[in-house]
Amino acid sequence: MPGSTPFALDPRLASLQRALPDLADSHLNPAPAQADAAQAAVSLVLRAGPDIELLLIRRAEAEGDPWSGHMALPGGRRDPLDQSLLETAVRETLEETGVCLTESGVPFGPLAPLAPANRRLPPISIFPFVFGVPEGTRAKAASPEVDEVLWAPVPYLQSEEASGTVEIPLGDLTRLFPCLRVEERVIWGLTYNILQDFFRTIREGSPEAIAQAPPPTPR
Repeated sequence: MPGSTPFALDPRLASLQRALPDLADSHLNPAPAQADAAQAAVSLVLRAGPDIELLLIRRAEAEGDPWSGHMALPGGRRDPLDQSLLETAVRETLEETGVCLTESGVPFGPLAPLAPANRRLPPISIFPFVFGVPEGTRAKAASPEVDEVLWAPVPYLQSEEASGTVEIPLGDLTRLFPCLRVEERVIWGLTYNILQDFFRTIREGSPEAIAQAPPPTPR
């Protein structure tokens, strides 16, 4: 990652950067020698603008993929050549969305890792990282694994209007899960849990990043 900020950092993003743990925390960003289980990394890419926006993807439908068709954050499994989980997040974001975080992004810090609670899902530790990018940054579906990308304003994702529940079939049963809705898109499961952790971080350390705005149309 670059050693200096490549753009004038939005004050709201600068405040959020100060609220996050240090990237040097080896527990939150382990080196390969510390890896003792399957690992993956995801990116919370925040774009400056009238509202702070978050980059989301919709995964392509694929047989055998337990997250087939789900709304998600850019990311994927750690490659053996990745020197850190941060590097994994940067690489996967470029591969999936075309956003080059080494050129135009600022790494803010990590969130706590988490793992799937459902035993039907692969055992894996997922490490989220937060980045800032300048206003006007564009993303695209750059991989066959991605059907769609969109920018969703953080104030809207934080609002009561976005909150809801969704019924998910699990084997012979159907369970009700909390979710966020962005038009017809549903964010639930691991991505929902990562976002809730992120929202708590904002509320506790950077409330100015979530000034409310009218419900938007993601683009």
